[in-house]
Amino acid sequence: MTPQPNPQAGAAVKAADRAHVFHSWSAQDLIDPLAVAGAEGAYFWDYEGNRYLDFTSGLVFTNIGYQHPKVVAAIQEQAAKLTTFAPAFAVEARSEAARLIAERTPGDLDKIFFTNGGAEAIENATRMARLHTGRHKVLSAYRSYHGATSTAINLTGDPRRWPSDNGSSGVVHFWAPFLYRSPFYAETEEQECERALQHLEDTIAFEGPATIAALILETIPGTAGIMMPPPGYLAGVRALCDRYGIVFVLDEVMAGFGRTGSWFAADQFDVVPDLLTFAKGVNSGYVPLGGVAISGAIAETFARRPYPGGLTYSGHPLACAAAVATIGVMADEGVVENAARIGADVLAPGLRDLADRHPSVGDVRGTGVFWALELVRDRETREPLVPYNASGEAAAPMAAFGAAAKKHGLWPFINMNRTHVVPPCNVTEAEAKEGLAALDEALTEADRFTA
Repeated sequence: MTPQPNPQAGAAVKAADRAHVFHSWSAQDLIDPLAVAGAEGAYFWDYEGNRYLDFTSGLVFTNIGYQHPKVVAAIQEQAAKLTTFAPAFAVEARSEAARLIAERTPGDLDKIFFTNGGAEAIENATRMARLHTGRHKVLSAYRSYHGATSTAINLTGDPRRWPSDNGSSGVVHFWAPFLYRSPFYAETEEQECERALQHLEDTIAFEGPATIAALILETIPGTAGIMMPPPGYLAGVRALCDRYGIVFVLDEVMAGFGRTGSWFAADQFDVVPDLLTFAKGVNSGYVPLGGVAISGAIAETFARRPYPGGLTYSGHPLACAAAVATIGVMADEGVVENAARIGADVLAPGLRDLADRHPSVGDVRGTGVFWALELVRDRETREPLVPYNASGEAAAPMAAFGAAAKKHGLWPFINMNRTHVVPPCNVTEAEAKEGLAALDEALTEADRFTA
């Protein structure tokens, strides 16, 4: 679709936003949100007629792109049939969505508890683990993000936790592996894996294994930097959890539903958690939906004991209809396979070529359509292009990079000193190459700040 400029309409949208909308994670007077006129596939456009290739997939959720006609039609059909209904009843769209999700989750994760999004999924997974074990502590990693509700934000390991960190009772953080900035002074993936597992076992020992209900990890951390776990790490965590009777929770809110080139990232590491949380890509964010996939053992805990949790909109029919249609589209159109192919054949070599030519690129990592470029001032020292959690003038180099990307028609995902390359899972080869060309231009701007 060719965007038609309409600056007057855009000005009205912007004025109403600035007058009445309170934006998340923002100082309200310091932001200038773009007024979006429309979106289709991998692109969106503003009221000035500027079109952008979206390398953010919204907030890494439009896994099948914007406005897929089959999903839009499914939502319309469901609205005409049964727009909403209370969660205590059996409803066709809800039942079918649960069945399709359970078919794709690893192992025996065959029961699905629906939420409205990822943070609520984490809240309920934590509650299930605590009730199942009769224990209270939960371990989670630094360099993680699990959501912004009460328990989820305290489980989070990035700076967004700090203003709300009442030390949610029982939350303990540990270091997960990240070879590029190893907290264990490792020089190889094997060393990083071994030392990270030893650190984790030591943490469990000193916290008291009999006090720990759950250990939660993003299978591949998303917002915190797309750090690929070294071979053997997740299997080692699974073994530790089994040894000490700890519930293993994998957060697949961002990594799930095709993003990594498999239905779930756990599939790539041959691990089965006790609980798996999901959201975002389950229906491409068309209607809010998340959930927890539950193992047989934990489901059995609540077979004759009421589970003390629920949501008014749990398994909302419109959201579930969107999930059914999205999963159907992904299966019929080979979306998961496309993500794997684009990652292996286009993004992996293309991003590594950019790293070879741009001194600002310190590290390239990822899989499928889930990649991160770590930008640095100095490759030898690995000094980040901007300091950790930088803002204002200190963040200027990344702001300059972002402005250059947008000037070349690319909307980038920027977090701290990284840009994440996370287009829709059904991105075409031509679109991926278009994005790489725009990144090439933008990185020239970042190079100006290198040593």
